[in-house]
Amino acid sequence: MVVTYRDLVAGLRALDLGRDRPVIAHASLSAFGEVRGGAETVLGALLMTLGGVMMPAFTYKTMVIPETGPENNGITYGSGRELNQMAEFFRPEMPVDRMMGVVAERLRQHAQAQRSVHPILSFAGVGVTKALHAQTIADPLAPIGVLVEQDGWVLLLGVDQTVNTSIHYAEQLAGQKGFVRWALTLGGICECPRFPGCSLGFEKASPWLKGMTRSILIGDALVQALPLRPMVQILVELLQRDPLSLVCDRVDCERCNALRGQL
Repeated sequence: MVVTYRDLVAGLRALDLGRDRPVIAHASLSAFGEVRGGAETVLGALLMTLGGVMMPAFTYKTMVIPETGPENNGITYGSGRELNQMAEFFRPEMPVDRMMGVVAERLRQHAQAQRSVHPILSFAGVGVTKALHAQTIADPLAPIGVLVEQDGWVLLLGVDQTVNTSIHYAEQLAGQKGFVRWALTLGGICECPRFPGCSLGFEKASPWLKGMTRSILIGDALVQALPLRPMVQILVELLQRDPLSLVCDRVDCERCNALRGQL
C-alpha cells in the first residue's frame, strides 16, 4: 500500500484536533511504509490540517563533556575527549539530529519555519512563533508550556511515548530539576541547565493516558494524539506520587540512576 497526501490529510482530519490548535509532533517516516512524496508529503499534510506545527530540532553534536562538574549529574566526566574533538559549533542553520527524523529536518527547512536558538534543545515550527520565542537557555522546555496554555496536542506519528518530549515538561512541573549539559557556541562553551532525563521508560505512561488518546492507522503507522493540558496534569500527579514511575529499567542508565540518587 502506498500512502498518499490524501490518505494523510483524511487520517489527520479524522482525529478532529481542531484547525486552530497547535501540535508538537514526533514522526517516523518509515513507520508509514511507502509514502508518495516522502517527508515533504507528511509535512504538507500536517501544515494543511493543523493550526501550527512544532517539532524538536535537537542538535546533540554540539555537546561536550567537561573533566569535572556538578555531582549526581547523570554523566561520566572526562569520558568524551574523543567526541569533544568532533563536536560542532551550534548554528541556526545546523541540521537536526538524525534521531529526530527526516520530517523534523524537512520542517526546519520549510520556507515559513522558525527555529528557537537553544544550542542543544532547539525547536522548529510553523505557526508557533510565541512558543518558539519563549525558549531560553534556563528554560529549554518553555515552548511546550506555551502549547499547553494554548490547549495544544501531542501528535505521535508511528512512534511511541519514548519520544514524547512533553513528558519531560511534566517531569519539570513535578519538581525534577534535570541535569546540566554543555554546548559549543560561537560565543564559547555554554552551560545548559534543566537538561531532561532519560525517556526510555516513558511507555510506562501509556496506561495512564489511554482514556484520552485518540488514534488512527494511516498506512502501516499508528498515529496517536493526546491533549497536552490533561496529559501533563495526569503525569504531574503520577510523578509527584512516585517520582520513579517513568524511569527506565536499564541498570547502566546514568540519568535514571542519578535521579534515583537525587531522591
